[in-house]
Amino acid sequence: MNLAGAWSFALDPADVGVDARWFAGPLRDQIALPGSLQEQGYGDDISVDTAWTGSIQDRRWFTAPEYARYRTPGQVKLPFWLQPVRHYCGAAWYQRTISIPPEWHGRRVTLWLERVHWSSRAWIDGRELTAWRGTNASLSVPHVYELDAGTTGDVTLTLRIDNRLLVDVGPNAHSVSDHTQTNWNGVVGGIELRAGAWLWLDDVQCFPDSAARAVDVELCLGGAASAHPITLMLQARAPGAPAPAPLHIDLPAGTTRTRVRYGLGAAAPLWDEFSPVLHTLEIRLAAGDAHDVCTTTFGLRDVRARHSQITINDRPIFLRGTLECAIFPHTGYPPTDVAEWRRLFGIVQAHGLNHVRFHSWCPPDAAFTAADQLGVYLQVECAAWANQGATVGDGRPLDAWLYDEGHRIIAAYGNHPSFILMTYGNEPAGAHHREYLVAWVRYWKHHEPRRLHTSGAGWPAIPENDYHNIPEPRVQRWGEELRSRINALPPETLSDYREYVTRLAKPIISHEIGQWCVFPDLDEIGQYTGVLRARNMEIVRDTLAANHMGDQAHDFLLASGALQTLCYKEDIESALRTPGFAGFQLLDLHDFPGQGTALVGVLNAFWGQKGYVTPAQFRRFCDATVPLARLARRWWCSDEPIAAEIDVAHYGPTALPAAAARWWLRDAAGQPLAGGTLHPCDIPSGAVTRLGTVVVAPLACRTACKVTLVVEVGAATNDWDLWLFPRVVDAAPPAGVLVTDDVAQAEAQLAEGGRVLLLPDPQRVRVTAELGFSSVFWNTAWTVRDTGDGAGQAPHTLGLLCDPAHPALAAFPTERHSNWHWWEIVHGAAAMTLDHLPPALRPIVQPIDTWFENRRLALVFEARVGAGRLIVCSADLAHALDQRVVARQLRHSLLAYLASDACQPAAAIDVAALRALFV
Repeated sequence: MNLAGAWSFALDPADVGVDARWFAGPLRDQIALPGSLQEQGYGDDISVDTAWTGSIQDRRWFTAPEYARYRTPGQVKLPFWLQPVRHYCGAAWYQRTISIPPEWHGRRVTLWLERVHWSSRAWIDGRELTAWRGTNASLSVPHVYELDAGTTGDVTLTLRIDNRLLVDVGPNAHSVSDHTQTNWNGVVGGIELRAGAWLWLDDVQCFPDSAARAVDVELCLGGAASAHPITLMLQARAPGAPAPAPLHIDLPAGTTRTRVRYGLGAAAPLWDEFSPVLHTLEIRLAAGDAHDVCTTTFGLRDVRARHSQITINDRPIFLRGTLECAIFPHTGYPPTDVAEWRRLFGIVQAHGLNHVRFHSWCPPDAAFTAADQLGVYLQVECAAWANQGATVGDGRPLDAWLYDEGHRIIAAYGNHPSFILMTYGNEPAGAHHREYLVAWVRYWKHHEPRRLHTSGAGWPAIPENDYHNIPEPRVQRWGEELRSRINALPPETLSDYREYVTRLAKPIISHEIGQWCVFPDLDEIGQYTGVLRARNMEIVRDTLAANHMGDQAHDFLLASGALQTLCYKEDIESALRTPGFAGFQLLDLHDFPGQGTALVGVLNAFWGQKGYVTPAQFRRFCDATVPLARLARRWWCSDEPIAAEIDVAHYGPTALPAAAARWWLRDAAGQPLAGGTLHPCDIPSGAVTRLGTVVVAPLACRTACKVTLVVEVGAATNDWDLWLFPRVVDAAPPAGVLVTDDVAQAEAQLAEGGRVLLLPDPQRVRVTAELGFSSVFWNTAWTVRDTGDGAGQAPHTLGLLCDPAHPALAAFPTERHSNWHWWEIVHGAAAMTLDHLPPALRPIVQPIDTWFENRRLALVFEARVGAGRLIVCSADLAHALDQRVVARQLRHSLLAYLASDACQPAAAIDVAALRALFV
């Protein structure tokens, strides 16, 4: 009986409803279920005093004068996550009259609530119902209640739902937090009364044996022990395969549990990402006048940890994953329909990924079903992030609740073949968390052999783990800032993580790699039409306009997005080129709108494209088969040969026999400069294979240029941008041009109408935003330093916005965004703050500031000072230029422009403004 529709309703913020017996009287308001109360306009307006579920690292919003206008009642705008239209945390009551048919008399009748947030209680005509096996405390599975035997006719059903923390799973756990899905109150998905027999198939768990083409079926019968013999009939079917003969089993009276093996036939198909074939198993029970039917699906797949790799049906796989953090801006809660999850997982697969980690929450059944159908591997977590005040292992209620929740998750979703990895949750804390999680892993490895188990997403890497889900093997780790590989070391494509593989000797899935930010897409604001609004982006729009850069928002998006894509490419390829590596989990393919607003996705929070990288382009470096080039550097002098070792990471369904890699070098216009074919070889699946060496003879280019190395293996193609620079370049000042690091010298030259290239010592620049090559890591609000100065982990910038058409860059190859050769320019450089200069002054090379500040920054800018012409560059273009050929080339280009008639700066500044740039 479907109970969707209109319900009576009342909020209970003072939590008086139980003592006042609200379950025994009518409720005054109206609401629709399924749904949340917030999406239907109930709850409180957002204010400075709203009691959020979730940590706020950067608390300047509450006190800083620049945010005062956003704290005004009725005009509140939050910078730290998407903002709900209404907020409510507490008890709420739902009630309706239902009519139970007389023919249900004597049958088992249950109330089934698919997704409840969080704890629930239920009454029929004022009599409280009993929740089946503690499901009313679950964040992950349906809440099920048993009605009293013999209940029929018109009755009043009352629900009390409370979205306060029943157990402290952690304020930032995505199962409960306002950071992402919102801490909603209500019921979503199915709301039903179900009638069944007095003896029923209560739990059916399928344990596949893919090698034997069989399944062990564990059956648990519910209800009173039968006084009659029990007959079971099992029938399995799979599309495209002959159905095995039905299996008949006779059990003695009183049986409550049994386990049987059912052979599926030698031709029974297996399940994996390339062939996600599902078997449907129907089980019929008969015992006296009791009859029940249960249908479930399963996949023939075995998942194992073998040495340093994970195998599915004995074939090594590589998990290319992203996170799903319960981000659903329209509703604030997860979808429960298969079609929507198929859409989301289809987007994941279109980007070459095969894996999704559910960060500190467990999705509804529809997600598992969609993943089963599409062949997506899932890591599921028991709805906790025991950190930021919460702990495990210290004897708190969470310790026992996690085991209960784990059992509920396995009972509800254990048959899904996509569910291959399980952990307690994310990044645990507590004085005894390690001991607790040692016992946790041991317990679940014994009780649940159908999947692999680890202690926690992030840590600890204990010997008991089937696999390690750790954050160390990645390009930039938390707290490394400008000391990370991508910021501290010249770019190359040799680095990998084989040292971790050798030392840990277990499968490693890199935890939350990436976290590369992009500037907000302000055109996205209009998409937020549901329970969550992008007030955080509205603040960005306001401050950007106030700092005279409102018209640059889209350019900032595209330029920072191009850099973000480069960073993700290096992160992913570093993992792929590691022999014996097990996989990675991106943070994230799509934006994470919480924790201060972490715009880390190449897709937005709706899984929509942002316009700077397509799924096909992303898949070139992230797929089951990816060609790889090992390059010691990214730029050469044009009289040097270019050398690269060519590998391929191949994790496809079968080996590639006698495969030959084709390669070519092309110029910026796409014209080939060189090419060839490597010797054919057999490429096994499940490994990184060396294909040969590419050597490109010196091209003797007369001008600096970008070239691209392209490698093709079968249908897979990948590419790498490289740069060539002339061996000899004139970097001396032309006649009439002064190059100096001294502001006083520059002023004197300018006063006489001269031309100056001012190269100040970066240490003397008045810095408000630290510059690095990479994009912002996570976001500067969540990584705010303990000093409270508002400066998060460096770099604070999102790459460079350049004007390739500007004549100052005519002799320097560049796009409108940072590319790898800019590393030599940016490394050790400082970003100048131009907020005090005329609004019309636009830099030639402009670092993009963190969107929390939106300062107008410059690496290179030009201006008129009196009758003089000035270019200021705050990168080192003076030292070791015989070795730093990229810096030498930029210096040459700036000087040639400065000496030319084309040098006609539009903006004028005075000497005082120039001096204000420096300390």
